[in-house]
Amino acid sequence: MSGPLAGVRVIDLTSVILGPYATQILGDLGADVIKVESRDGDNLRHAGPMRHPGMGHIFLHLNRNKRSLVLDLKAPDGRAALLRLCADADVLIYNVRPQAMARLKLAYEDVRAVNANIIYVGAYGFRQNGRYAAKPAYDDLIQGMVALPSIVEAAGADRPRFIPSTVADRITGLNAVNAVTTALFYRERSGYGQAVEVPMFETLAEFVLSDHMAGKTFEPPIGPMGYSRLLAAHRNPYATRDGYLCLLIYNDKQWLNFFSLIGRLDLLDTDPRFATQASRSEHIAEVYAFVATHIATRTSAEWLAALTAADIPVMPLSSLEDLLVDPHLNDTGFFSLSNHPTQGKVRSMSVPSTWSKSTTDGPRPAPRLGEHSRELLRLAGYGDDAIDSMIARGVTLAVA
Repeated sequence: MSGPLAGVRVIDLTSVILGPYATQILGDLGADVIKVESRDGDNLRHAGPMRHPGMGHIFLHLNRNKRSLVLDLKAPDGRAALLRLCADADVLIYNVRPQAMARLKLAYEDVRAVNANIIYVGAYGFRQNGRYAAKPAYDDLIQGMVALPSIVEAAGADRPRFIPSTVADRITGLNAVNAVTTALFYRERSGYGQAVEVPMFETLAEFVLSDHMAGKTFEPPIGPMGYSRLLAAHRNPYATRDGYLCLLIYNDKQWLNFFSLIGRLDLLDTDPRFATQASRSEHIAEVYAFVATHIATRTSAEWLAALTAADIPVMPLSSLEDLLVDPHLNDTGFFSLSNHPTQGKVRSMSVPSTWSKSTTDGPRPAPRLGEHSRELLRLAGYGDDAIDSMIARGVTLAVA
């Protein structure tokens, strides 16, 4: 592998979305990611649609640039094999509860005993010094706990609704990548590895409240919680005569240009709601409603041309299908079709970031369950007879 993290070896004990998303990014950036799975495999292997069993669509998108090793970590031989790999690894990352790692005798102190410099990253539900420490956590639960469905309702939905994306898993996954890379940087400077905790609840609480703490930022409070601009009833894609547009009229110059377009420059002098950024913020719901009324009078094409010429930020509303033919994504080579060794033609997305020096290789396809078990056990020092014995006893699984 090439890339900025080339030479970094990651032992990946994660599954589903949070952890695999983090380790996919690490793999995309050049790390050697060893994905350790049970004989049943990551749960997301089995979430359709899929062309063949065990290779579900989300799994394919979250597990490129990884090698798959099957180990029964409850078996002494399986645990021993994992610790052999940890001895030469830079990072171990997991997303089960710490209590489960302790039961497997794979807590930080157990792993540190074979590699004092390892970076041991736990990405799970809650900080371990609070009363929720042992509770399970999934994206839907965390979204609810940090009030995302409630603020969706407050913004005009007919009932509390989850955001239809695994935002809690993926935001925490991004924070886990930050934790790994900054811990690697710290080790480079200090020589010390460490244990790092990346909790979903606290991560998402900060993410939401940094927008919505509002008046309760201050003590005593100077107003209610909730960022009024984000909660305004008309903060939606604006309906035109024949579709929808996404636009934001934000600064004074943009408002001047918008009023010129609609022939209402007089409002800047006669309606104090529009006079300044502060007054527009104070009356944001009325401001959005005013814009919505005017946008409904012309077609999407007419507004796109007029607003673009007036230097007002505007974009059409896309569907999922629109993304596949987006001209900018096509310009940048974001999508590619490749021949997966077992799954046929597969559409993949590129690494979003680009690097002028430490360029990355093209992605390797997501692995079949146990595809690399033999080569990784050889890497850990096992001979073929020992590996055959482990296969026969169900400690590992290897595919041809």
